[in-house]
Amino acid sequence: MAATDTAARQDGGPERSRSGDPDSGASAGRGLSPELTALGSAFRHVFRTLSRMRGRDTHLVGGELSHAQFELLIELHDRGELSAGELALAARLSPATVTGMLDGLADSGHVERSRSETDRRVVLARLTPFGLASVQAKRAAWQERWEQALGEVSARDIRAATKVLERLGEMFELEVPEASCEVPSTGPSEPPAEGRNPV
Repeated sequence: MAATDTAARQDGGPERSRSGDPDSGASAGRGLSPELTALGSAFRHVFRTLSRMRGRDTHLVGGELSHAQFELLIELHDRGELSAGELALAARLSPATVTGMLDGLADSGHVERSRSETDRRVVLARLTPFGLASVQAKRAAWQERWEQALGEVSARDIRAATKVLERLGEMFELEVPEASCEVPSTGPSEPPAEGRNPV
């Protein structure tokens, strides 16, 4: 993370290797740096808070909309009319789940659906004026909360945080290799290859 490495050097901290350990020649066995440990703790806190927020969706009453439903409305607001398949891809949900959510949004008057003029097999969803007003009101409320929470954070720190979140997103997109479960050999051990840390 070039931005955080540069900031660490400017603050007088030790230069860090790409692995996140202090000093470029440090062993990976030392574990994460204090900065990465703190970042991981903060990330877990945000993740758990979001999970609790999504968990409250199961206890909604009346005509309240879930966060997942609002995500669909935001996609329709930003991209225009979309099919259930396109919404499912954007929201990373199954088409069947999205279809059920669209049924509820149509019943509540937030979306309307019609056949595509170019392919009658495809049903497209679009925002109604009521759905548009709901998205705009929700976004205005969240914008105020963001500004209150981050109003005193510098633009430089915001850019650094954005870069960190983008890098974390890329990391979680990658498949994590499973730990090896091979039984170690009972024969004589060989010395580690030159330049490689023993495991």
